Amino acid sequence: MSYPPDPAAQEPGPVYPDPPYPGTPAPPYPGAASTPPPYPGTAAPSPPYPGAAAPPPPYPGAAAPSPSYPGAAAPSPPYPGTAVPPLYPETPAPPSYPGGAPQYPGAGAAPSYPAAPPAYPGAAPTYPSGPQPTATTPPYIPQQTPPAAPPEAPAPDDLDYRHAGSRIHVAAHQRGADATAIGQLAVQVPGFLVSLAVVASFAVGILGTAIGWLVILAWLASGALVFHRPTELTFARHVMKLRAPLAEERARLEPIWREVTARAGIEAHTYELMVENSTDLNAVAAAGHVVGVTTYALNEIPSSNLAAVLAHELGHHTGGHAWTGLLGYWYSLPGRIAWAFMRGIARIAIRVASVFSLAATGMVYLFIGMFVIGGFVAAWYITVPLVVAPYLLAHVGRQGELRADRQAADLGFAPQLAQVLHHFQAQEDAVKAQAAAQGRQLKEPGGLARLLTTHPDNYTRLQALEPYLQLGR
Repeated sequence: MSYPPDPAAQEPGPVYPDPPYPGTPAPPYPGAASTPPPYPGTAAPSPPYPGAAAPPPPYPGAAAPSPSYPGAAAPSPPYPGTAVPPLYPETPAPPSYPGGAPQYPGAGAAPSYPAAPPAYPGAAPTYPSGPQPTATTPPYIPQQTPPAAPPEAPAPDDLDYRHAGSRIHVAAHQRGADATAIGQLAVQVPGFLVSLAVVASFAVGILGTAIGWLVILAWLASGALVFHRPTELTFARHVMKLRAPLAEERARLEPIWREVTARAGIEAHTYELMVENSTDLNAVAAAGHVVGVTTYALNEIPSSNLAAVLAHELGHHTGGHAWTGLLGYWYSLPGRIAWAFMRGIARIAIRVASVFSLAATGMVYLFIGMFVIGGFVAAWYITVPLVVAPYLLAHVGRQGELRADRQAADLGFAPQLAQVLHHFQAQEDAVKAQAAAQGRQLKEPGGLARLLTTHPDNYTRLQALEPYLQLGR
């Protein structure tokens, strides 16, 4: 049996309305009256046109529509771009919605589509791409950056701060010149005379008598710069490679320095604290007001040992060893420069003569020897002290180290200073053991080389501290 063509059959297919959004009337619930299915022989209801009210989709539990009978117009499949009704639980294949369709916990609940899908118990949202997580998948936790390694523990602060916060007794003399300092000045007198002769010869010979004497007087007065603090700091920075301490370095260094100076009766601000970037355990008393310490000594050894090292350097300052040594070096510098220049000329003359013949080389050696012998004969009172001066200066330097050790021991730092000396000796023994393990033998200094060392060996210094260690000071 044929039926007249229905206008709706020319449409692509039934158009179902979009699911209701918040604020729109909810679809009927299960149990509500539904439109009975068409029976054979009756006219099939026309599908709704666009804009007409569409029947609600069947919910779970509602009567399913009867299948189409033969001869009935089958609904056309939906074409792209047409709205597809949502399929609810218990349907065979859920559609794929852009962004993922929320799954409902069960039947009977009114569907609602909020702006963002709510997280239902036991349900996992569908992600646009990538692997789909399951209900047992733990929540995503951003990868945390591992914490940085804790900083190394600072050196222990085991110093006995006897004068912390108390008023100190100020010594009558903040600095002086002991026998070691006077000996340094006396030994350097010949070098000073040679330097004076060199400066006078160049100044008067090149600039004339009047201006030459002004240059000589200016050179003599320049020794006062040893006590000029800005000049000292410039010398320490550019010649000795010292720098001002950082904030954390100053925070550790200044309390220890105040305790050391308080025990000695010295005002702490009299001297300038500076730091040297070095991995050696060392300190230095420079110029007239500078006390330098290495970064290793500042950061690696206990505060009591650091105080002993600083007390030793303070002993050099209060004894006058620092300023007399620098003053003697400054006034002997022109003579040293002249001597280095003459040695360079002699080396060049020997090399040039060796190119020509052996006889020419012998003549150069003969001339140099006669010049030296003539100097000894004509001005022995200058040449002999100049030759002996390095050995005398080294001896005076060794005595100055022992005096500085005793002054540190007088301030109560003998045990700590002994620990530092044992550390020095352990380092020397380790170097010797390593050389022996490698089949090498370190060359020991000879007799003359020992006489030129400015520091006594560690055993000599420890032996000098024995009286203080036995007293338990």
